[in-house]
Amino acid sequence: MSPTPNAFQTHDHSRCADTGIARAEALLAERNLRLTSVRRQTLQILLAEHRALGAYDVLERLAAAGFGNQPPVAYRALEFLVEQGLAHKIRRLSAFAACMHPETDHAPVFLICRGCDALAESAGGPVRDALNTAAKSIGFTVERTSIEALGLCPACTPPCTLASGTMV
Repeated sequence: MSPTPNAFQTHDHSRCADTGIARAEALLAERNLRLTSVRRQTLQILLAEHRALGAYDVLERLAAAGFGNQPPVAYRALEFLVEQGLAHKIRRLSAFAACMHPETDHAPVFLICRGCDALAESAGGPVRDALNTAAKSIGFTVERTSIEALGLCPACTPPCTLASGTMV
């Protein structure tokens, strides 16, 4: 995966979101699929912030945009985005987040800030390799992984203080 700004770094978020829509359109065109208006709006909602949103949060925002307030509207769009690799289901949060690398087949690690709910997607290759090695050692074959870590982002992590009271 190419280095992409994450939720914990300062970046031009509007460019980040625009790039996400452009990637989605290109990938779906290659697959002869469409980014319908409700799918596009759902993806825009997920791209609007670097955090996971529950299906009902997405539904509320879809309704506010004029797409109705029936749960199947949100669930169908979210299911499509996940199936196409444009979004991920964050199981710990029972929520969804836009995929930051939809053009690659990958098994990301999700870093979830318990302070501000920011979510970053990070390359999980080394973690996946270690998991596969451990599994193989006992004859197990990993078919799918979802790795989610809970902690504090740089903005929510208190500065370290030495015993003398000096900030580090």
